[in-house]
Amino acid sequence: MAQSRAFVGMIAGMALAFAGHFGGFGAFLLVAALGGVGWAAGHWFDGGGSVQDVRDAYERSRR
Repeated sequence: MAQSRAFVGMIAGMALAFAGHFGGFGAFLLVAALGGVGWAAGHWFDGGGSVQDVRDAYERSRR
């Protein structure tokens, strides 16, 4: 079963937020949000994005 980086990123975000599982509805929202961020980051990297692009955007915003 081939897994995309988007899927792996989503699972990683959910795993990082799993510690909040016992916190109720707020923890549920945290898991969903981090899963979405992980999916988006993985999807972006699958599309050819690079860390250098993020650094360049950060440097442009600081000017």
